[in-house]
Amino acid sequence: MRSERRMPRVSRLGRFMRGRRPDHNPLRRGSDRVETATMAALVIAFVAAGPFVALGCGSIVYARAHQTQLAEQSSRHQVVAVLLNTAPEQNPREMLLLPEALARWSTPEGKVVTGDVTVPPGTAAGTAVLVWTTRDGQLTDPPLADSQVAGQMVLAETFGVVTLATLLIITGLLIRNTLDKRRMASWDADWLATGPRWTRHR
Repeated sequence: MRSERRMPRVSRLGRFMRGRRPDHNPLRRGSDRVETATMAALVIAFVAAGPFVALGCGSIVYARAHQTQLAEQSSRHQVVAVLLNTAPEQNPREMLLLPEALARWSTPEGKVVTGDVTVPPGTAAGTAVLVWTTRDGQLTDPPLADSQVAGQMVLAETFGVVTLATLLIITGLLIRNTLDKRRMASWDADWLATGPRWTRHR
């Protein structure tokens, strides 16, 4: 049996890298070398600037979130509210929503406030629950927790790195598109120069 030699399979990435590696191939065009150098510069820019972008974005967002946290901690208070009626049982159609019950609480200045608070289903009247209020006694969300501040910082770091990568990718595509146009123009010029000679010999 005659054995056939199989050519090694090359992936698209392999062909892309082989066509742009910095060697002394005489068929390599100047635009190819420019593209290779540009892509390498963009990769180096991402590796070098990525940590600084993440650190900068994270620091800015952390400072703002921490400042908001301190402001909320100074303007919000946790008080005890006493239920005035029993909370209804949970509606099967609203499994994600907790019921509300009428409750009464006092502000740090002694002002008595009445309003609806969210409690577990069936909580009995007279039960004391902790709620967060503003200085005038209005219900509000609790201050930002340390984990939320840290989460905003991590999100900002990730967003900064992704934005940097996106900008560099767009830059690379624009440069490659410009070089492709030049290559096409060069091919057209070469064809206009060589095409008539081939036509005469047919």
